[in-house]
Amino acid sequence: MWLKAWHLIGMVTWFAGLFYLPRLFVYHAMSDDAISNERFKIMERKLFYGITTPGGIFTLVFGFWMLADYGWTAFGGQLWLTIKLALMAFLVIYHIYCGALVKAFKEDRNTKSHVWYRWFNEAPVLVLIAIILLAVLKPI
Repeated sequence: MWLKAWHLIGMVTWFAGLFYLPRLFVYHAMSDDAISNERFKIMERKLFYGITTPGGIFTLVFGFWMLADYGWTAFGGQLWLTIKLALMAFLVIYHIYCGALVKAFKEDRNTKSHVWYRWFNEAPVLVLIAIILLAVLKPI
């Protein structure tokens, strides 16, 4: 149960960052003064490297530890687990892309609008719902 507890703590931390970071991108894309621009760069960097990335690492480490500890296999007839792991792979890619966006903002190379970031912000919400339903209900 300790592994699951640490996995969930990491997951909550990771998702807090995955929800808030794109919201910062929305406001950053709307900012037009140097002071706001620099403030958002600091907030994005601290959130990505200080909270979101450690949360993601905790989630993955304890999640894979549970897989190994329980002897589960993704392809051993547990379709819900295979789908959950695929969604986790999507989240890792999303996370890495968020890191690239943090870097683009840092270097003043953002090319996307605040509207694009508003839509981008919805992806982790949908994935979170799917992952929780799969993990709790194990429907397939």
